[in-house]
Amino acid sequence: MRTIHVIGIGAGDPDQLTLQAVKALRDTDVFFLLDKGEATSDLVGLRHDILDAHLPEGGYRLVRARDPARDRAADGAAYAPAVGDWRSARAAIYERLILEELGEDERGAFLVWGDPALYDSTLGILEEILERGAVTFAYDVVPGISSVSALAARHRTGLNRVGRPVQITTGRRLAEGFPDGVDDVVVMLDAHQAFRRYVDQDVDIYWGAYIGTPDEILVSGPLGETAERIARVREEARGRKGWIMDTYLLRRRGGE
Repeated sequence: MRTIHVIGIGAGDPDQLTLQAVKALRDTDVFFLLDKGEATSDLVGLRHDILDAHLPEGGYRLVRARDPARDRAADGAAYAPAVGDWRSARAAIYERLILEELGEDERGAFLVWGDPALYDSTLGILEEILERGAVTFAYDVVPGISSVSALAARHRTGLNRVGRPVQITTGRRLAEGFPDGVDDVVVMLDAHQAFRRYVDQDVDIYWGAYIGTPDEILVSGPLGETAERIARVREEARGRKGWIMDTYLLRRRGGE
């Protein structure tokens, strides 16, 4: 039977791969890669760097396909259906790649940024493919170092405080309000910098972009003093590279 490895590859640094991930790389016949286009070509380059660091030179097969576009203007009630359509379009591409490029007894792999269990669609897409029934395969999951873990490490801080919870959410959710009963909030997928809503509160921010790559940017401090700087640095970096991946921790002061 065909086998798929879903491999968490960390936030970009080849040294962040676990030994289990390296073993899975070496057990793979075909690597599948979705290309988002010229604007994010260096993301493809980072994947090549990771493979080159852990596999013999030229000793792997890479199959690329174009990632389907997602309706990023969809909001409110239209958001979930737009994401569902995009995931189904991805599923159709993955299904074709597995059918056409992976032999019956071969092992393929999808390289997932960070950790496959945290704000990533790969596992759900593979389940959708299996439900369709056109192709069968077994799959396993190798955890990776998430941008959340890497962010905390780079800022030399913990995600939670003693006896207190930490919540991981999205910028879309943060814009609706700071979570009740939570003083430490990690925010991902925030294209609109929702943290600026809280500049008048006693909140510290630990922000990072391109974590684990040579382009890494880190900013921390009281939100009221750093919010505009982060917004400016973020816009400059996005304009320079054409894309940005950033994550941050908001911490209310006074939490025990």
